[in-house]
Amino acid sequence: MVEEVALQPSRNPVAAIDCGTNTIKLLIGALPDVAVREMRIVRLGQDLDRTGRIADEALERSFAAIDEYAELVRAHDVPPERVRFVATSATRDAANAEAFVSGVRARLGVEPEVVTGAEEAALAFGGAVRNLRVPAPAPVLVVDIGGGSTELILGRSDPEQAHSMDIGSVRLHERHLASDPPTPDQVAACLADVDAHLDACPVDVAAAASVVGVAGTVTTVAAAVLDLPAYDREVLDQSVLAVADVHAAVDRLVAMTHDERRTLGFMHPGRADVIDAGALILSAVLRRARVETLVVSESDILDGIAWSIGR
Repeated sequence: MVEEVALQPSRNPVAAIDCGTNTIKLLIGALPDVAVREMRIVRLGQDLDRTGRIADEALERSFAAIDEYAELVRAHDVPPERVRFVATSATRDAANAEAFVSGVRARLGVEPEVVTGAEEAALAFGGAVRNLRVPAPAPVLVVDIGGGSTELILGRSDPEQAHSMDIGSVRLHERHLASDPPTPDQVAACLADVDAHLDACPVDVAAAASVVGVAGTVTTVAAAVLDLPAYDREVLDQSVLAVADVHAAVDRLVAMTHDERRTLGFMHPGRADVIDAGALILSAVLRRARVETLVVSESDILDGIAWSIGR
């Protein structure tokens, strides 16, 4: 089992916000108890790979979600010093990131942190391994597939190797998978892009004794493996899936049209179009890992951010 770091639970509530390329998530709680866990798909990274800027409509969607979150933070009496807003891939890459940062500052009264890929990886690893309740021999590879980047982190109780690759579900879908469903040539181009990034990645994926997948791409693929009638966090968390079944589910999802994916009871409508690229990233990573199972964790970077405040 992965060794847990012994930290005292916080007596006061914290508010953690994880702002990625596709989603903004909020966690409020007096750790280890969680009072609020919310997610909004806002597609902050819309067209970012092509334009280098956050689109005006993406800013509007994101600010609307942050306004909601600000109300929840105030309702739970979380003081500003116990609120941490972490922005990741899209904000790192955007030429107009300051427009987003200043908008967050005005709404929440806190300074958003645009973290590096290495910081993002460490937070994701901490969130994933702390709550593992199933056997996961070390070293553990944590795979965090976001909308704009994918973090690979290998370690035991702490990260030992970590790398953030500029490939994610939104970025690669917009770059390669224009048809609905994508053509075989488009899929091949997407996989070639993923493999090129993996070839350059310093994390030794093959050294992992176990693989833990976190975040929406992984949990959605897991729901497809389990053929869930609706998304069920309790069922998905700590599930252990055969890698062969994961590959088969990825193939099925990639072959579907957007409309067909939206009919799946577990599929969030804001993820239906880009799940193909994210699933292909997961499949490519698992092909390089020498493991037969994938552990799925609902605890991810958001939990890591929360615990970092509660120290």
